[in-house]
Amino acid sequence: MNPAELYILNQPEPYKTILLQLQVLIEHDFPRIELKYKYKIPFYYLNGKPFCYLNASHKRQYVDVGIVKGGNIQVHSSDLVTKDRKKMASLRYQNIKHINPTILSDVLKEAASYY
Repeated sequence: MNPAELYILNQPEPYKTILLQLQVLIEHDFPRIELKYKYKIPFYYLNGKPFCYLNASHKRQYVDVGIVKGGNIQVHSSDLVTKDRKKMASLRYQNIKHINPTILSDVLKEAASYY
């Protein structure tokens, strides 16, 4: 098992469940995406380039899906967090019920179009 998967499996609830669900959704939409362990978090690479990361923020109590080229995304922009960032954007989840697969898919597909 690689360190990125261990990161996910070693998280306490509800972070582990949220991360596992996000992993399934992301890997379903992007079967060739590569999961690596960079900057001490799971980081997905698309076409050999950094694409998005998963980060469990215990202090702030959410899971962050950080999107490298998120600053370019137009779809579902009201769902994206871009505070103090020019290039990055995030989708944040405090509960598995907050994950909207359509929004996640639409945002990541638009981000992938920039690669």
